[in-house]
Amino acid sequence: MLLRTLAILAIATSVQAQQKDPGLAFDAYTAQAFKDWGAVGLAVAVVKDGKVVFAKGYGLQELGKPAGVDTNTRFSIGSTTKAMTAAAIGMLVDEGKVRWDDPVTKYLPTFQLYDPYVTRELTVRDLLTHRAGLGNADMLWYQSDNTPEDVLRLIRYARPAYSFRSGWIYQNVMYAAAGAVVAAASGMPWEEFIRTRIFAPLDMRGSVPTLAETTGQPNVASPHDKVKGRVQVIENASVDQVNAAGSIWSSVADMSKWMRFMIDTGRVGGRALLKPGTWNELLTPGFVLPNGYYPSAQLTGSKFNTYALGWFQQDYAGRRLNFHTGSIDGMVAIIGIIPEERFGVYVLGNLDHVEVRHALLYKAIDTWLGTGTRDWSTDLRAIYARMEAEGDSAQARMEARRIKDTRPSLPLEQYAGTYVDSLYGKAVVTYENGALRLRTSSKQAGRMEHWQYDTFRVTWDAAWRGGPMVTFVLGTDGKPAEVRMSGGILRRK
Repeated sequence: MLLRTLAILAIATSVQAQQKDPGLAFDAYTAQAFKDWGAVGLAVAVVKDGKVVFAKGYGLQELGKPAGVDTNTRFSIGSTTKAMTAAAIGMLVDEGKVRWDDPVTKYLPTFQLYDPYVTRELTVRDLLTHRAGLGNADMLWYQSDNTPEDVLRLIRYARPAYSFRSGWIYQNVMYAAAGAVVAAASGMPWEEFIRTRIFAPLDMRGSVPTLAETTGQPNVASPHDKVKGRVQVIENASVDQVNAAGSIWSSVADMSKWMRFMIDTGRVGGRALLKPGTWNELLTPGFVLPNGYYPSAQLTGSKFNTYALGWFQQDYAGRRLNFHTGSIDGMVAIIGIIPEERFGVYVLGNLDHVEVRHALLYKAIDTWLGTGTRDWSTDLRAIYARMEAEGDSAQARMEARRIKDTRPSLPLEQYAGTYVDSLYGKAVVTYENGALRLRTSSKQAGRMEHWQYDTFRVTWDAAWRGGPMVTFVLGTDGKPAEVRMSGGILRRK
């Protein structure tokens, strides 16, 4: 009887302790979720009422090495960079150097898009809200040899994917253009503006604006991905060519300072870096999105989904949640802030698309704001497992549709050559050791396996990056005239 009484008292004491310090329960939950999702390294910070109420690292900076993740470990923050770029524009608006609805060509006179009308009418606000009418266009920078200047010059060859301002497609190159606007209006490169106008006043001493600046630095996480069923270290993929879209590296210690700044209406240490109206503009919806942009929307019960200036938005438990993810090879991030509750959460990880980040975002909200008791980790793992199974089924259906026992129209060596396009650049096909290889840049090459007829499947040497299907089209002379891949048509030189 005594032992039972002591056990009950111990449980009651534990519950009371967790009620006084929600971080205890959240820490235990995060540690279990970390294991359940098979994460390599994670770092999490939560801010409430102007203070950091939780900050902790889990796991390793790199598999096979002893260094653990702590709150100062630097990761790629990916597209959560975008909100800083929007804030940089806001600072220039406050100084009268930029206006949200000015044409982009006022600051970048040589900037062009495919449609002259859109070139003339495109505004700074359009750059920040993904409504310029363009498709993805990441081929201009991802694993390419293009310089940042090349990327902005070549975007003129991207045909519209939808009518200007009538739709929404996530677009990194337009944020690169926003970074160029920052440079043109301020007289300093985007990287220097971010360093001097955001990092310095917020005391974000461990943050750097580009991947290049992490070289040789301590406490930097390495990216990981699952390759042939095994998690392993992979190469970093640089976002530096479109820096303002997602190139910053930071830690949860520093990003907690950014969250406190944004929650406090653009103020730090009692000093306003943004006018109240400008801060409000950053979080004013600029486009209404279809429901369900993220799989977590299946669980949130949100009634609205919008995009502001560098922020996704939705309602959750009667609050407006402003959030954004960041993703690049082997690295993930997510930020969520609810200024009305003076609350924010930030998660960083170093395993490709380890979606425990979404689970921890909502669990943190529930824990500190008392908005629910859902087991987000378990429920979201079920959704993502189903999505993975659906992906496997789609792959199996594609394999089943493959027309077997066909042969290429020509001997393999005759497909070798250089194929070019104004937008897609250059693809070089070579015949080596009895097989074809494709090279699209100094950073990316892979083997070509015959699929059917004149279509080949490419597997990049960096196998975690997958690879496209490539189809050769023969000309009237019976020789390869063009290749079609990733939505582009490249013609033989």
